[in-house]
Amino acid sequence: MSYQPTLYTADILYTGMGLPIRDGGVVVSGQTVAAAGPRADLRANYPQAQEVRVGRVISPPPVNAHTHLDMSLYQFQSLPYFDWIPQVAIAGRAQRGLEGAQTGLEAIERSGAAALGDIVWHEGVMEWLLTQSQVPGVAYWEVLDPNPATAAETFARTRERVERWRRLERPGGMRLGLSPHASHTVSHTLFRLLAEYAAAEGLPMQIHVLEHPSEAELFATGGGPLAASMARMVPGLSIPDILGRSPAPDLTAISYLESLGVLRARPTLIHMVNVTPADIKAVAQAGCPVVTCPRSNRNLHCGLFPWADYAAAGVEVALGTDSVASGETLDIHDEIRAAWALHPNLDPRQVVRAAVKGGMRVVGGRVPFIRRGDAWDAGYIWPQ
Repeated sequence: MSYQPTLYTADILYTGMGLPIRDGGVVVSGQTVAAAGPRADLRANYPQAQEVRVGRVISPPPVNAHTHLDMSLYQFQSLPYFDWIPQVAIAGRAQRGLEGAQTGLEAIERSGAAALGDIVWHEGVMEWLLTQSQVPGVAYWEVLDPNPATAAETFARTRERVERWRRLERPGGMRLGLSPHASHTVSHTLFRLLAEYAAAEGLPMQIHVLEHPSEAELFATGGGPLAASMARMVPGLSIPDILGRSPAPDLTAISYLESLGVLRARPTLIHMVNVTPADIKAVAQAGCPVVTCPRSNRNLHCGLFPWADYAAAGVEVALGTDSVASGETLDIHDEIRAAWALHPNLDPRQVVRAAVKGGMRVVGGRVPFIRRGDAWDAGYIWPQ
């Protein structure tokens, strides 16, 4: 009795190894991969295979490397970043919590993401993710305190939580990480303490950096709409108080974090839209990966992520959806489609690789390979 194999073909094949392949395919016999590679080669080597064109991508599932699950009960709003923070993120804090995180994780599971990186604000959410989430990845505890006078107290409280929560980690489950919120919302004193602690303890970190042009303006001049918003939210604290130095024309958020020794801990840097060539070079030399959130950046009027410049510098790029409130959905496939649309001159294979291998490198996971002898998974065919 003969058995006819199936040749699944797509515009892009990514086996998890090397570079994605244009017009590739996978020969499947029963439930086992018989071969993977360029369609023309497979067509010649397996003439008996029945070809099925499945669409744009065959690849291991993508990773949602940056989310805010506990904001999943928020309503989406598009506003400039410096208005969105007080009017949406802070104004809606009562909606953040376990119910939102559970709703968000259900959306992640429906999307088929292989893993995730989540920023956690609520203690109950952290405990639930570490003990219950069936999706692996990293849950980053968010730390926000711009006042250097309270840095030691905030750090001690953070360390106590970390030591308690690390006992909840499970093999194959979520790991614990740290997220000093942003370059301008954590004091210079606290940044040093958190970075040194994370490096010593092997804790992964994520930091929001250079999301909006107003952040670059804050570091260069001490003024602008973000500085004005900060003055309203933290009255009595000046920008020099927070940074431990005065803004200057040649100061950027990256050069500032570098001067504090934060980049030595190799944090994952989120957004990184409004950067200089020197910023990209510093990030590449430090070996820090970067996560882009194309829809959130568009909706918060942040600008376009300079993807080609990061690629040229050898910086590892990953993709994340950010929150429902800024990114619309938590479906990483929606984010991938947005990246293709917003970066039409970028080789689409770079986006696929970033979503898969870049994301796994951020969360510390392993990409499954599509190769001869391995089990075939229908989830390798991405939705249209």
